Amino acid sequence: MIKGKTALVTGSTSGIGLGVARCLAAQGANVILNGFGEHEQARAEIAALGVKAGYHGADMSVPTQIEAMMAYAVSDFGGVDILVNNAGIQHVAPVEDFPVEKWDAIIAINLSSAFHTTRLAVPAMRKQNWGRIINIASAHGLVASAQKSAYVAAKHGIVGFTKSIALETATTGITVNAICPGWVLTPLVQKQIDARAAKEGISVQQANIGLLAEKQPSLQFTTPQQLGELAVFLCSSAADNVRGQAWAVDGGWTAQ
Repeated sequence: MIKGKTALVTGSTSGIGLGVARCLAAQGANVILNGFGEHEQARAEIAALGVKAGYHGADMSVPTQIEAMMAYAVSDFGGVDILVNNAGIQHVAPVEDFPVEKWDAIIAINLSSAFHTTRLAVPAMRKQNWGRIINIASAHGLVASAQKSAYVAAKHGIVGFTKSIALETATTGITVNAICPGWVLTPLVQKQIDARAAKEGISVQQANIGLLAEKQPSLQFTTPQQLGELAVFLCSSAADNVRGQAWAVDGGWTAQ
């Protein structure tokens, strides 16, 4: 279904984005990576799966750079068939202490960037009457946590944006959905766990359980691979009529 198609995954040099990129590439999709991390190794990993691997270093808070990335996708890959909006940042603080520049950056990268990539990708998807837009939201797109006002606002916004564009494309071959992960074991989260273990003088395993027990009833992390496999499903013909959904992969977090 997706062999030979081109997937653009933002924020994909590590973590969830790279996990999704790997799974799409394993099914034969060419992949354009994006992000500030070490991209050469990630690109080599994707190319080793026998597909064309590209990279564009667009800063997802800058619309003109997003436009340049989308133009690169057209010139070097013929366009974007599968768009995965994954780029995101986080900052934690009470609202009265929340730095204005951090608020602006989180809204720009976590929410507005998806608008810019989508508005630029949809016209060609309409012409070919096929496309997949997958927005990586969060459990925080469905419920809130204290001291994460910007992130929660952006992720709720992504879920609403997903529904709106799904309705706009409802009679076409384009589907638009969101994936809402809870705790995912990424290098960033591993750092939080290690820091917690060191601070509290407990084992890493105890720190794992402590972190998960606060929100995630399964007491298990989701893996980037699992999220990637869900993205592959959403790109399949079985998901042709899955539209505007916010699919929680959160170990029961939002079921509480």
